Amino acid sequence: MASSTICLPHIVAFMKAVTMSRLIRLLTILGFVVAVVVQAAPVQAAEAPPPVKKETPSQKSATPAKPPKPVKRAATPDAPPAAAPAAKPAPQATAATPKAAPTPAAASGGAGEALVVTDMDENLDLPEYPLGARIATGSMQVYTVEEEDTFLDIARHFGLGYIEMRAANPGVDPWAPTPGEQVVIPGFNLLPRTRQEGIVINLGDMRMYYFKKPGAEPLTYALGVGSEGLETPTGDTTIVRKAAHPSWYPTPRMREAKPHLPASVPPGPSNPLGTHAMYLGWPTFLIHGSNKPWGIGRRVSSGCMRMYPEDIVSIFDKVPVGTKVSIVDQPILVGWLDDGLYLEANPSKTQGNDIEIKGTHIVRPLDDAMRAVITKAAGPDAEDRIDWDAVDRALRERRGYPVLIAQASAPRKVVMPRIDTEEAKTEKAENKKEDAPEPAEAQTAVVPTNYN
Repeated sequence: MASSTICLPHIVAFMKAVTMSRLIRLLTILGFVVAVVVQAAPVQAAEAPPPVKKETPSQKSATPAKPPKPVKRAATPDAPPAAAPAAKPAPQATAATPKAAPTPAAASGGAGEALVVTDMDENLDLPEYPLGARIATGSMQVYTVEEEDTFLDIARHFGLGYIEMRAANPGVDPWAPTPGEQVVIPGFNLLPRTRQEGIVINLGDMRMYYFKKPGAEPLTYALGVGSEGLETPTGDTTIVRKAAHPSWYPTPRMREAKPHLPASVPPGPSNPLGTHAMYLGWPTFLIHGSNKPWGIGRRVSSGCMRMYPEDIVSIFDKVPVGTKVSIVDQPILVGWLDDGLYLEANPSKTQGNDIEIKGTHIVRPLDDAMRAVITKAAGPDAEDRIDWDAVDRALRERRGYPVLIAQASAPRKVVMPRIDTEEAKTEKAENKKEDAPEPAEAQTAVVPTNYN
């Protein structure tokens, strides 16, 4: 009896120990499973396609008074914060059949190359403008910021890109500009120095210019272009076909990098091509819409040229199959207008990346090589008339819109920059009502009257 009394506590203790050991083992296994799941979650989130918000394109007027009331954006894949360019770009448009395409001779970058930003050589001589070509288009404006405006909303409403808007307004918070603050709308551009026929794309300012007739006033649109290592090629090609509601086929490179990608994506809000696509003579390179409008005016694609949803709809029916397409990369442009010589200095690729993320960039002052480029582009006997201090400021600031660097032979009163304020618009409207023309000495050059 005593023996039984002595052994019973030991047996009970032994059973408790066995149960506790089993419980500890179960808890250990459960903890390991949880740790694996937690560790795998970020990888899955990073590889999974970002959620797409369905968006109704706004119908832009020819002369918009103000952008539509914006909605404050959270830091999501559809509206990234200022540091968003560090994230991987979304899959981009390819040709209609999932075949690996040869890279055009002028193309740079590829799937196997390191993503290293390489700026083009800005010290190369600029081509001559074609005889009778237009030199510039558009005019500057100012916009008064309203509640909840962001640069994404303002840029889209005025047909601008994000970097384009931020470069023109240094020091302004792009995500929360102060209501009542006036920002520059850089709608004034020097045209690229190339033939002015069909579609002309300048990667230097990330804009498309459509010339229905050579020398005519072009339609102009902001673009999203190729990212580092996946640059949009330069050269000449044509529109070989067009498609409304296209399907998207990831390239083998994309599927290798992201095995979760489907073989194809049908038309719909998740389609990276948007609602319309124009296919080029270079396989895998397209001009198309986008389901991620925040990427317009940035270098985030896999080489294709993205447009705002409403812009691709606007131009789609205007451009026939067979239209010529010329793609150049000219961040520095020089051209003579009525009142003098203008210089447009757009940010280089590295500067654009810095402006996008930090709002600042590494300054490149005027040097002898650039001085020679500008002198040659300006023409004979112009060097002594050029304000080289103004040139140096433009090259340092990289605002992305033209500035006056030399007066014409018969200088007139010039208002710089060319910004149409509300007062200026009212004054011009009143002047048109007057029967008698103003004296020649009272004329201004707020808006160019002759771009030839």
